[in-house]
Amino acid sequence: MLENNHEKKPKKYAGILAHPTSFPSPYGIGDLGKGAYRFIDFLANSGLNLWQVLPLGHTGFGDSPYQPFSAFAGQPLIIDLDALKEYKLLSENDFTDMPEWDPIHIDYGTLITFKTKLLKLAYERFTDPDYEDGLSTDEEQMAAFASFKKDSSWLADYSLFMAGKDFHEGMPWYMWEDSLKAPTKRQRTTWEKKLANEIGYYDFIQFLFHTQWMAIKEYANEKNISIVGDAPIFLAWDSADVWSHQELFMLDSKGYPTEVAGVPPDYFSETGQLWGNPLYNWPKHTATGYEWWIERIKYQLTLTDFLRIDHFRGFDRYWAVPYGEETAINGEWKPAPGINFFTQLQANLGYDLPIIAEDLGEIDDSVIELRDKFNLPGMKILQFAFENPEENDFLPHNYTRNCVCYTGTHDNDTTFGWYQKAYEASKDKLRRYFSTDASDICWVMIRACFSSVANMAVVPMQDVLKLDSWARLNTPGVGEGNWAWRFEDKDMDTKLEERLFETAKLYGR
Repeated sequence: MLENNHEKKPKKYAGILAHPTSFPSPYGIGDLGKGAYRFIDFLANSGLNLWQVLPLGHTGFGDSPYQPFSAFAGQPLIIDLDALKEYKLLSENDFTDMPEWDPIHIDYGTLITFKTKLLKLAYERFTDPDYEDGLSTDEEQMAAFASFKKDSSWLADYSLFMAGKDFHEGMPWYMWEDSLKAPTKRQRTTWEKKLANEIGYYDFIQFLFHTQWMAIKEYANEKNISIVGDAPIFLAWDSADVWSHQELFMLDSKGYPTEVAGVPPDYFSETGQLWGNPLYNWPKHTATGYEWWIERIKYQLTLTDFLRIDHFRGFDRYWAVPYGEETAINGEWKPAPGINFFTQLQANLGYDLPIIAEDLGEIDDSVIELRDKFNLPGMKILQFAFENPEENDFLPHNYTRNCVCYTGTHDNDTTFGWYQKAYEASKDKLRRYFSTDASDICWVMIRACFSSVANMAVVPMQDVLKLDSWARLNTPGVGEGNWAWRFEDKDMDTKLEERLFETAKLYGR
């Protein structure tokens, strides 16, 4: 239930979906520096009280935040480099070979090389006893670093995993030698000694991320802005969690999945979708009282105020496809723990679950029952309301209060781009529904979202800026060119703040 979130919050929310990678920054990617604080000020000046992000994890191949190397670790690429200058771990001279960045597009290949080099340089200086930096001499920060390492139960696994990947030049863990692929306690100790410096580096960058993010969250909360996080239900096969908790996943003795995740064939795909993620060994999770899952959710809720869980239906039933299949056709539905899991999660948290259920796609009655039993808000996408010529649940007059209304999500085209490509029947339905000529289609949809009874109304930044399809963040099924859109500081102008403020106020948000 949206109203119950750690402490008393306002009952109606309005906000913007913008991942930190999209923020203005001089370093090729949005980060947790000045651009992030400027965005929070923009939200506050606009009378908004919600900021939604994508998963904040350390991304791997393909740069997708939904396939991170860890369910816990943060994204090193969004660490603020200016903060490292302030600690004298970096200097202006270290940036003389910085590439010229496109201010509205991320070049991940160039960026990863550039930023990793600087982060490693900062770590070298941090560990050099002869180098006088401002972090290792800051007793309060060093105590915080020690506390972070002690309190982060996931960190040792993550840092050894990443150090192991570096040692093996990026090779996935299931192709490592047995002594690290599934190490005994003694073997693990040997590897930890061998890779101690590399492990220290990953501890260091996670401390930087955590420190900077928590400062961002504190700043947002002080401005009465709540943050909605995001968690993919399934994990990447090549991830620290699967490697370090192989017993919690459906893997064979060599570390290969016996079954993988996907969705069955439907109207949109004759062969379904084969995601390839290893599936959970739910009986093992149940036997532990869902210890790993509870730790994961509790940790995410220290980073954000609410948490959207992707593919919520997977907690009721999931589509299991035998490993090695080329499509998802030959899968089968299998039961997940559902009610038992959420009952234990809620009991452990001690308050109503501040979780948003991603309940899109083919949803049956048992998924709805699970969602509603725990008062979890579902999602309503305005674009979907008009793609369907029939009466449907995405039309605003069918909403209940306990839901989240979006013009679109990260997986949708921008509203402007979507409308340009829409069938004439969809356009006609929209124009008649809102009694509009749709000449300002983005704001027609924004007003519809804000004026709905939904407790939460969220609009992607691209729609606020009225951008075309070039600004789309992700196109499902397309492997390249995603997650790269950025906006500029000049986009957050006073006129836009005033228009958002007036719209939010007009509709009681």
